[in-house]
Amino acid sequence: MKKTIAQHERGVRLLSWNIQWARGADGRVDLVRTCDAIRAAGPLDVICLQEVASNFPGLAGGAREDEPACLAEAFADFEPVFGAGMDVPDGEGGRARFGNLLLSRLPVGQVFRHLLPSPADPAFPAMQRVCVEAVVEAPWGPLRVMSTHLEYYSARQRRAQVEALRALQAEAADLARLPAAGKESNPAFAARRRPATAVLCGDFNCEPDSAEYLALQRPLPASEHAPEAYRPHWVDAWPLVHGARAHAPSVGLHGAEWPDRAYCCDFFFVTTDLMPRVRAVEVLADTAASDHQPVVLELA
Repeated sequence: MKKTIAQHERGVRLLSWNIQWARGADGRVDLVRTCDAIRAAGPLDVICLQEVASNFPGLAGGAREDEPACLAEAFADFEPVFGAGMDVPDGEGGRARFGNLLLSRLPVGQVFRHLLPSPADPAFPAMQRVCVEAVVEAPWGPLRVMSTHLEYYSARQRRAQVEALRALQAEAADLARLPAAGKESNPAFAARRRPATAVLCGDFNCEPDSAEYLALQRPLPASEHAPEAYRPHWVDAWPLVHGARAHAPSVGLHGAEWPDRAYCCDFFFVTTDLMPRVRAVEVLADTAASDHQPVVLELA
């Protein structure tokens, strides 16, 4: 369908939020409150939520809610994409799942659910982490949106997950430039758009200027298949808008039980080719509906 000028000018608004299974700073699980806070963020095209639970027993304040289903119903004009990092027996013959939910008002093409590495680090608690990726149709063309949640306790695992996210971007950049041959007799091999241009968001469990934060943004090495080709790499969207101003805190507000100080660990990263489109990045500090704050990115 031909895009109008108005569609091009409108741009895209994305929200990223670790909702802590809808458990607020008061310790109470309330999905209605979570949905109200998302709506209060204004018009959105893509919603990326972390720590979304389905039938998961034992979560503080929870009652084994099917949160992906409830959120999909609450935002019925969005297409839901759920990726479970944890998918385990619930002890009663069912399955308990915990992961990331992406909701898109924009048309959704290919979807990927990337399990992130978790190298052994026995001194620390750990859970399986996931990155949910969807190719959405932005007004200017296809855009990859990726939502993730990195390990909190183990720096070793977090570093491995950062390298995995860099490798995913390198792979996507190469495939966008050198797509695989199709096979007419089998539609599973059909060529489908997956651009190098991407947004990566979520709870990275590291602070600005930490080793992991800096490592994620290192330029990608040249491809062996196209050594002369430039691969767009990740950059933090915040300084593109705010310059040297410190990141607004995304945790430690509203009396939540952790952490003992306010700081930022929730980010939007964009590929370098998307930098000119970054118009606004904002941490929404008012809501106490989680132990994290929502972050909104606007692309021109």
